[in-house]
Amino acid sequence: MDNNNNNNNNQTIVTEFLFVGLTGSFSQKVILFLLFLFVYLVTLGMNLGMVALIWTDSRLHTPMYFFLSQLSLVDVCSSSSVAPKMLCDTFLERKVISFMGCAVQMWFFGQFVVTGCFLLAAMAYDRYVAICNPLLYTVIMSQRVCVQLVVGPYAIGILNAITQETFTFCLPFCGPNVVNHFFCDILPVLSLACADTWSNRLVLFIMAGAIVVFSGLIITVSYVFILLAILKIKTADGRQKAFSTCSSHLAAICLLYGTLFFSYVLPDSGSSLDINKVISLFYSVVIPMLNPLIYSVRNKEVKNAFRSKLERKM
Repeated sequence: MDNNNNNNNNQTIVTEFLFVGLTGSFSQKVILFLLFLFVYLVTLGMNLGMVALIWTDSRLHTPMYFFLSQLSLVDVCSSSSVAPKMLCDTFLERKVISFMGCAVQMWFFGQFVVTGCFLLAAMAYDRYVAICNPLLYTVIMSQRVCVQLVVGPYAIGILNAITQETFTFCLPFCGPNVVNHFFCDILPVLSLACADTWSNRLVLFIMAGAIVVFSGLIITVSYVFILLAILKIKTADGRQKAFSTCSSHLAAICLLYGTLFFSYVLPDSGSSLDINKVISLFYSVVIPMLNPLIYSVRNKEVKNAFRSKLERKM
């Protein structure tokens, strides 16, 4: 009995985690800091600018742009849950985060990434209704339906965050506390637990697979019907216009789903944690910057609205 008490007393309960970070070279740190500071500022500027433009221009008060404004907000939140801490840690010798801070960061990042996946699915359904049922579009995509299609992704994101947090932080952390990453991602944190994490990894695989498959199925089915409808359009201009409204959305989907699939559904494909860090860097910092660029460059209505606002300011 005494031996058991002594063993319990000798165990160190982890109260903080240390990040390895991206690189140890000072010159590389300077380059990466300037690069990712620029990326983060562009992410904030582009996404918040997109939200402001959509909310203030009456021509953009349609379901498609309502979903796009929500996607921009989600991109700001997901990037802000990782980038500021990563930038602050760049030149620190001890890149430390408290146990509770790690849990909070994992919660918000997991929630907003999953929310973004299902928002993309909602946008695919919106494009399906617009192209396949144009006469009934305003009836089907009512304000109530649009709100439900936004609330749903947030609810699924919160449910995912609750599940992952519960399964991860109910484990004992009593040994090493060095996370081979630049933020509190699930797999690197699980590798530090002082217990068998097989069931946790199984839950992660099932949930990540379900999220990718379910939201991906909605997107795939929507675009199969969209493609069939586009092929029936007789005029070349009509087909080109339909393709242009979908191409930017498909580009955003491919970028996000490709990186998430290799990180969480096929984690062994990125068995090297260094490769996993590069993939994580892409979907946590780079993609939130690319989304508004993709949608604004390929979208005439957004460009015209921005141009008219700029001319009015001038």
